[in-house]
Amino acid sequence: MSEGYVRTWTKDSVATIEFFHPASNSLPSSLLQQLTTSIKEVGQSSESSVIILKSGGERAFCAGASFDELASITNEADGKAFFSGFANVINAMRLCPKFIVGRVHGKTVGGGVGLIAATDYCLATHNAAVKLSELTVGIGPFVIEPAVKRKIGLAATSHLTINATAFESAIWAWQKGLYNDVYQTPEKLDEHVAKMVKQLASFDPAAMRHMKEVLWEGTEHWDKLLNQRAAISGKLVLTEFTQKTLAALKSK
Repeated sequence: MSEGYVRTWTKDSVATIEFFHPASNSLPSSLLQQLTTSIKEVGQSSESSVIILKSGGERAFCAGASFDELASITNEADGKAFFSGFANVINAMRLCPKFIVGRVHGKTVGGGVGLIAATDYCLATHNAAVKLSELTVGIGPFVIEPAVKRKIGLAATSHLTINATAFESAIWAWQKGLYNDVYQTPEKLDEHVAKMVKQLASFDPAAMRHMKEVLWEGTEHWDKLLNQRAAISGKLVLTEFTQKTLAALKSK
């Protein structure tokens, strides 16, 4: 439990992938690798036709990258490898032949916003504010930017990126298209997530698979693009500014 987990289960043709980390559901390399593997495996399973992506706990949905792991990076290769973890998860979600429905119950920062943006349909609570804080630590949301921009457009992505110290509300995220709907309580959220996936599970899997391919047209170059973006972040994480900032955050 101290290192977190990724769990999957399937019921009534609906697969659920849940990730958890005690540090506000932050994502170290190990969890990113597990998420990528789980998405690929569930995507190929004949037992389900739709996927729910959620996180455990009752507070943050995802705090983004693991600050502890970022602070321990000492060379560009390791830096690129870490940020490639986010690239791999987003590309796995993009290529998954099943619709992925996001269930977001709390605040989300950085790379977690990329996960939200890579879902095919996303429902949230009013507590699910979002923030791209990467510039505050000397890097930028390079890897997740294509997914976020695809979902909410250049203007809103620029706003989140540059306004790096402030959360935007769940209503803002809904208005920009990051969320498809927002609910007052986790109970209402779960009720509507269940309703949505039940409906999707009744549809023809082949039709949904082809529709997903259509909806993601124009992203075929992302394997190369996100890899290049990971290299940029891998260099920036080694700068003096970033290392000092991460050390200060880690000591709090």
